[in-house]
Amino acid sequence: MFNDTSSLRAHLATRRSGKARDMIAPGPDAQKLRDIIALALRTPDHGKLAPWRIVTIAADQREAFAALLKAAWIKENPGAAGLDLSPLDQFAHQAPTLLVLLSTPMSDSKIPAWEQQMSAGAVGMNLLHAAHAHGFVGSWLTGWAAYSPDVAAAFGAGEGDTIVGYFFIGTAARDLDERPRPEYNDVVREWEI
Repeated sequence: MFNDTSSLRAHLATRRSGKARDMIAPGPDAQKLRDIIALALRTPDHGKLAPWRIVTIAADQREAFAALLKAAWIKENPGAAGLDLSPLDQFAHQAPTLLVLLSTPMSDSKIPAWEQQMSAGAVGMNLLHAAHAHGFVGSWLTGWAAYSPDVAAAFGAGEGDTIVGYFFIGTAARDLDERPRPEYNDVVREWEI
């Protein structure tokens, strides 16, 4: 994929998250999406546990996903029935491609759960890098929909499993702006005894 280290550096320096609501078609076709996911799975995984799962939500399932979100929201927020739930519709229908990443740590493993969860996070970052390497923009979103037990259960989450996030992939409708990044000296220090 990268012919030299300068290409890899350029890739890493230019990856940006786009706003899912601003993504347009095309998104990855079935083969490119498979390639993106295959690259994402090349992640650190102590114990070779694969403590994560990815669920794809096809375009023809977006309405069902919106209905799931609305039902879970009303269940968790008594009195919400009849309110404007259009933001949940928007969330469910934005961007051409939508993936759900679940952390599925194995409780009977000697590998600590937090390490397994970190591996799931690494899959998430790799999804964004792989989408960018294929010429798409990606966005990793969480929020209420990632923390709802009913929504997680609908995606097959068992006890101890969580939604890491929703990954929206598509084409940027416009050039992406650079966002402020942490200053090196604010987050890096030398260890001293």
